Amino acid sequence: MTNYKQLSEQLKALICGIPHPISNLANASALLWQNLSDINWAGFYLMQGDKLVLGPFQGKPACIEIPQGVGVCGTAAASGKTVVVSNVHEFDGHIACDSASNSEIVVPLFVNGKLFGVLDVDSPLFDRFTEQDKEGLEQFATILQTNL
Repeated sequence: MTNYKQLSEQLKALICGIPHPISNLANASALLWQNLSDINWAGFYLMQGDKLVLGPFQGKPACIEIPQGVGVCGTAAASGKTVVVSNVHEFDGHIACDSASNSEIVVPLFVNGKLFGVLDVDSPLFDRFTEQDKEGLEQFATILQTNL
């Protein structure tokens, strides 16, 4: 079980007061990669115009552009709400960047009230992400948002 309180404290120590958003996102993705079990991708897509564009991440190479409203990331971006998918193969419009991914959680990031991007975490396990993961990753995202 992930200790999200400790993970959030580690994130604060890494990025608070550091004025480099891409570097902060890179460290955040590395922190998630090191501390979350049973994941195969952790990273960010950043809004550029009407598309999400690949940002810092840990894992296999990924899709570079995702239209807003398409796939799990695009759906979270369009709705502005966290999306948890227990089986991505049943998600209408899922974009399979890595065929080994079976579940996914995507948390939107806002800066000054405007969509900045999304935090995306994939797992090879079905039903990997729980309510605790959702709450913990949303808190993680809140710390990021105040330091971007």
